[in-house]
Amino acid sequence: MEITETDIQPLDQYVDGTVYSGIQDPEDRAGAQLLAPHHPAVVLEASSAEDVSRAVAFAADHGMQVAVQATGHGRTRALDGGLLIDTRRMREVRVDAATRRAWVPAGATWQHVIEQAAPHGLAPLSGSLPTVGAVAYTLGGGIGLLARRYGYSADHVTRFEAVTADGKIRQVTPEDEPDLFWALRGGGGNFAVVTGMEIDLMPVAELYGGNLMFDLAKSPEVLTAWTEWTRSVPEAMTSAAVVIPFPDLPMISADVRGRRVVQLQVSFAGAEEEGRRLVEPLLHAGSQLRNTLRTLPYTQSGAVSDEPDRPAGYRGKGVLVDDLDPHSVTELAHRAGGCTVGVRHLGGALARTPNVPNAVGHRSAQFAVGVLSLLHDGDPSEVSQVHDDLLAPFAPHTLGLSLNFTFGPLEPDQVRSAFTPADADRLGEITARYDPRGVLYANHPIPTPAPLNDSDVDRI
Repeated sequence: MEITETDIQPLDQYVDGTVYSGIQDPEDRAGAQLLAPHHPAVVLEASSAEDVSRAVAFAADHGMQVAVQATGHGRTRALDGGLLIDTRRMREVRVDAATRRAWVPAGATWQHVIEQAAPHGLAPLSGSLPTVGAVAYTLGGGIGLLARRYGYSADHVTRFEAVTADGKIRQVTPEDEPDLFWALRGGGGNFAVVTGMEIDLMPVAELYGGNLMFDLAKSPEVLTAWTEWTRSVPEAMTSAAVVIPFPDLPMISADVRGRRVVQLQVSFAGAEEEGRRLVEPLLHAGSQLRNTLRTLPYTQSGAVSDEPDRPAGYRGKGVLVDDLDPHSVTELAHRAGGCTVGVRHLGGALARTPNVPNAVGHRSAQFAVGVLSLLHDGDPSEVSQVHDDLLAPFAPHTLGLSLNFTFGPLEPDQVRSAFTPADADRLGEITARYDPRGVLYANHPIPTPAPLNDSDVDRI
C-alpha cells in the first residue's frame, strides 16, 4: 500500500515527535549496522510512549508493519515499507539511588545509564560496548561485564512500559501482564514495543579489568590456557577471548598491524589485589603485545574490550555450548581466516533462574562461541555458510543459538533453538495472543503455533 503525505497528516497531527515519508529518511537511519537498512514508507521520531501508541495504531489501521530502532547494532533484517519508529529522542534516564533502580527509556544507550548511575556509586549490567541500546540488549537477555557475578540484564528488570500491537500502553510487571513480563525478559522484541524499563542497579563503582593482547602466530597456546583458566575462577570474574585479524594498513597501531591478535578481556568485580592474583597465570601464557589491566571507574568500562565504535556492515553467528575442549578454541582460531572469533565465559549467576523466572534460554551453557565477518561487499549468504562450517565442530556440545550474538536472518527452527522447546512454544503462543495480525516486525520472529484468520482474531 502506497502512503502519501496526505495519509501521514493524521499521525503527524497527534504526535509530538517528527513524522516524515520514508523517502525523506536521513542517511543515518542505518544506525550502527550498515547492512540491510530499513526502507520504511513512514518514519516517526518518537518522543513519548503516547507517540508510539498512536503510531502503532496508525500502522495497524493502514495494514502496515512496525519496526523499531534505537541504535541499530543488532539489526538483522530490513523493513520494506511499513512504519519505522526511531526512539533516539527517548533517552532521559532517571536514577533512584535509594532503591538502586533506574528508569531507562527506549532510546537510551548503556552509556546514558552508566553516566547517571555513577555519581551514586552504582552501575547497570551493561555490555562490552556502552553505545549499544540498553532496551534491545536487555530484551535479548544481555550478557555483560558483570554477568557471572549478577546474571543476565534481563534478570534485573522490575517493570516495563510497552505498547502492544493494539496500540495500548501497558505497565508490564509480574502482577500485571505476567506472561508478557516473562516473555520480554529474554524473548526479544516480538511481543510489544518497549518504551521504557525499570532495572536494578548494582553497587559497583569500579572494576579491575582491561585486556591482554598476544600474537596468535607466536603464542598459539594462549587460547587453550585461557579456556583452562576459566574452570577455576570465581563468579566475580567475567572474561572473554577474542581473535581479531588486524589489517596491514597504516592507520592500524604498529604493535598489532597485520597480525591475528588474541585479546583476553577481563572484568573482575572485586579488589585489585585479588584481581591481579587471579589473572597472574594469563600473564605468562604467551608473549604480550599489550597489557591494559588496571582498576577502572565503571564509567570507563568500555576500555575492557576497546571495541571500535563506528558503523559497519557485518554478519555473525553465535552458539551456546555446555562445554569446550581446551584446544577447540585454538583450532577454531586457526581455521577462521579473516573472521573475528569471540568466546565468552558464562556460568556463575547466569546459570541461576531469577526469583521471577524469564524466557532466557539455555542457562546451563558454559560458553558462548561466535564468529563475525565485516562485509563491505560480497554475498552475505556465502559468509553465512562459512560461519556454519566454522561452528560445526561445536555441534556435539551446542545447546542452541545465542540471538544477541547472531547477526543475520534466521529460519524459524533456528530461532526456536535459542530456547527450550517448551519455552519456544510458550513464546509463540504469547506472540499470537498479543500480536495476532503480525503488526510488529521483529528482529528474530518467534514462530507462532498457527496462522490466525480474522474470525480467530476477533475472538481474542
